[in-house]
Amino acid sequence: ESSTYARFVVSQLTDDERQALRGRYRAERDKRLRADGNNQYLEATGRYANLLDDPYTPVVSRAPLHTDVQVLVIGAGFGGLVIGARLKQAGISDVRLIDKAGDVGGVWYWNRYPGAMCDTAAMVYLPLLEETGTVPSAKYVAAPEIHAHAQRIADTFDLRRDALLSTGVESIMWDESLSRYIVHTDRGDVLRAKYVCTSTGPLHLPKLPGIPGIHSFAGHAFHTSRWDYAYTGGDAKGAPMTGLANKRVGIIGTGATAVQCIPHLSRSAGELFVFQRTPSSIDVRNNHEIDPQWFAELEPGWQRKWMTNFTVLQTLGFAEEDLVKDGWTDISIRIRDRMVELVKAGKSLGPETLLQAYEESDDEKMNEVRSRVDAIVGDERTADALKPWYRQLCKRPCFHDEYLQSFNNPNTHLIDTDGKGVERIDEHGAWVQGVHYPLDCLIIASGFEVGTSYSRRSGFDIAGRNGIALSEYWGNGMRSMHGIHVREFPNLFVIGFTQGANQIANVPQNYVENGLAIADIIAHAEANDMRQVEPTQTAQDDWLTFITSNKRGLRGNPDCTPGYYNNEGKPMSQSDTFNGSGHPGGPVAFFEFLDAWRQTGEFAGLTFTK
Repeated sequence: ESSTYARFVVSQLTDDERQALRGRYRAERDKRLRADGNNQYLEATGRYANLLDDPYTPVVSRAPLHTDVQVLVIGAGFGGLVIGARLKQAGISDVRLIDKAGDVGGVWYWNRYPGAMCDTAAMVYLPLLEETGTVPSAKYVAAPEIHAHAQRIADTFDLRRDALLSTGVESIMWDESLSRYIVHTDRGDVLRAKYVCTSTGPLHLPKLPGIPGIHSFAGHAFHTSRWDYAYTGGDAKGAPMTGLANKRVGIIGTGATAVQCIPHLSRSAGELFVFQRTPSSIDVRNNHEIDPQWFAELEPGWQRKWMTNFTVLQTLGFAEEDLVKDGWTDISIRIRDRMVELVKAGKSLGPETLLQAYEESDDEKMNEVRSRVDAIVGDERTADALKPWYRQLCKRPCFHDEYLQSFNNPNTHLIDTDGKGVERIDEHGAWVQGVHYPLDCLIIASGFEVGTSYSRRSGFDIAGRNGIALSEYWGNGMRSMHGIHVREFPNLFVIGFTQGANQIANVPQNYVENGLAIADIIAHAEANDMRQVEPTQTAQDDWLTFITSNKRGLRGNPDCTPGYYNNEGKPMSQSDTFNGSGHPGGPVAFFEFLDAWRQTGEFAGLTFTK
């Protein structure tokens, strides 16, 4: 793979050229700044209310349960599955998953749009490969294979048998006298759970763009997270969408989801109109099959080694080799090596030198990305509109080898809105800059809610000691110890990455590492007949001070084009700072800290009550 990321020949920029580039970045950002920020998006209501329904699995009638459960895990995506597996490995047998979906898999149950696949290498993205004896078929695997792996985890650790699927949580309330959470569901269940692990996921609730008239469109419309194959034809495995052969199809959004499904739409639709507010950065993917014989020769413990190697390199660290070799590690290695060059040339090892190394490496990378557009897209005007004018890490980078090529197809039209978005939608189509585009089908690829309140995204609230609601407790930002434990909410474990490793390039690694600690804590509490476990106020306060006192990394740049990485361009409030913080040493430092912390068996900062 040495030539995978072969660099386009890009001349060294002069200082004047760099300043001009900064100016272009700021100008493109300013076009897209909006006073409403995250509030520009709408909840799924009206004709789109079915976005919250499950079209894939019929709900089977059953009698309500009234029962005790040792550990209730809310959410059956990779987070919930990994926690369930870790608990089973630790000897905790009474584990019950609950999810509103009809099967396990989380986002990989819901996302069945054509072309859906992971954009992080399967060797590090798919958790518990060794534990389940799984060989990924390719470096990047498609959604059906990912969903199948989720099912395999559930079966390997016997997590299906007691799972409550097609079941939504309505309320969770701590009962001090019982030292249990009383959980009510939409199926009439009343569960008395000693421990609750919440794993509702960072990308869970579909959102709609706040375009005037979006509810007025008379044609067929759906969100990518609920792809309508009954209308389009085809299937999630890539069969041709014959139902679109004579249709005028419009898609709103050009982020990671759209980048994957647009090549399939381009091949199938009579005409395809891609409405673009901000182009994505599209780097090389270069997918390839995995050789089973090579895979079989990997030594035990290989996956944790690969995950650590990926995270070390992706966060500017040093390793003897790059095991994953992808776009995430490529840009980071460039920044790291440039940093070394600058220090050898006499620069001090500090934030200013890091920023210079980042900017110079990013200039090189983004010039390559833009040059790649010119090398692929035939029409000069279309190519210019597809070029991203921002730093690569301002938005989630995309990697694809068919997306840009789609715009060479005569039926595929890029409708660039110059950062303004679609003006309005009427009964027959969409308006952009005074031009009307008639459509038969409207596909919304606006993604999921990020940054809205916990209770809004999860669909329920949690009442802790003395009835305090988690949404109220976190009203000015998340407060936790290690991103897992919350004062006043005994026996509650939050599954995620915020205020912990904050490893967003490979989210499942957060679950794999955090799960070991959570399982050890619960096993310790059970072995010692404890009723409650909770962080001390001092430990939680100290953790918040620690993670907010020293900024790490290069995200959150106010010069970035708006997106969910930077609070849609809005200034960061105290709440945003809390919600976006992680260990200042980075993911590897947090994982090493958490591993050492749990292995002492003392669980410093937690109070166990008999």
